[in-house]
Amino acid sequence: MNNVVKNRRFLAIGLLVALLVAGVGSYYASSHPDGLEYVAGKTGFIDTAKEPVDTGSPFADYGTKGVDDERLSGGIAGVAGVGLTLLIGGGLFWVLRRRTPHA
Repeated sequence: MNNVVKNRRFLAIGLLVALLVAGVGSYYASSHPDGLEYVAGKTGFIDTAKEPVDTGSPFADYGTKGVDDERLSGGIAGVAGVGLTLLIGGGLFWVLRRRTPHA
């Protein structure tokens, strides 16, 4: 098996694992506040926090707009996050890749 096939198989398995962790892991993630919110509540400055500016994002606040089930909403947002990261990162690698001069 040549290196190209091995690399593609490795990347496909890695993508599948990332999507599973994002989707399933997000589905079972804790609904308790994150670390910063917890510390803000414990130290008494949570009341000074301003509402975040989400500019109408469909994935604001670790959820998916329009999905009522909180766990499913988080899972969809996690999978979308992996997909967006892959598209942006892959696009940057493609644009910025080194090109060998053709002789």
